Amino acid sequence: MKIPHVIPYQGSKRKLAPRILAFMPFRKIETFYEPFAGSAAVTLAAAASHKATRYVINDKFKPLAELWKLIVKQPNTLIEEYSHFFNSQLGNEKEYFSDVRELFNQNQSPSALFYLMARCVKNSIRFNSAGEFNQSPDNRRLGMKPEKLKAEVKAASLLLNGKVRIFAEDFRKILRKATPNDFVYMDPPWQGTSGKHDPRYAYHLNLKSLIGELERLNYTNVPYLLSFDGKCGEKSYGKELPQYLALEKVSLNAGRSAQATLLGRNQKTIESLYLSPALVETKKYKV
Repeated sequence: MKIPHVIPYQGSKRKLAPRILAFMPFRKIETFYEPFAGSAAVTLAAAASHKATRYVINDKFKPLAELWKLIVKQPNTLIEEYSHFFNSQLGNEKEYFSDVRELFNQNQSPSALFYLMARCVKNSIRFNSAGEFNQSPDNRRLGMKPEKLKAEVKAASLLLNGKVRIFAEDFRKILRKATPNDFVYMDPPWQGTSGKHDPRYAYHLNLKSLIGELERLNYTNVPYLLSFDGKCGEKSYGKELPQYLALEKVSLNAGRSAQATLLGRNQKTIESLYLSPALVETKKYKV
């Protein structure tokens, strides 16, 4: 079936999702976990392919987790509220965006967040040092049309309702629930590991904590996939993971870099996917 594309999100794994899922085990798994969900593109692709009985979407950024609850459990509410934002902006788009941004920073409304993501530059959310959404609008477009939103949201709700639990927790708390009969896909905000403020993320990741959780998952024999670092043109990004984790690294061609294209450069993006020992051991994935 067609995979819904609900949340416009820079860095989404939507295009890579089928290739990522090809490394999953043949067997049907009990629960599919995505602890750094964002657009939850891989969860949606997994659900469309009936990879698991249940799914867990987690994002520490609470308004985004609440947005997923609206999408899955109250799609009509989101459609109605977004349609109001979309239609109210017409003729006064730039100023209206600023008003909604201010509103969101006050009340953390999930539907307001969706409008901001749909309208902001490159669908790329940005936060200031106080944690406030501060990205500018893309004044060349109006955002996703309500009719398009309705189709995508309805499809996602149909796919996940009754099968998914949604959380806004620290990723470690979510991972503690996983068993060898489950499967975990992780796409953490690794760029924030330096401890410096990075406007791309509401919350940053402690690399030491991630490595500790990978060790624990290895010890408990939980199969997982991790998207972590990569390369754009000749420039590598991300820190190397310790060899003692015994992860198998696969390079995925993510196509031309949108950022490089904007700067007039034709560069490919290569993303790294790491396979856990529990997954490599079986060699029962499809690739």
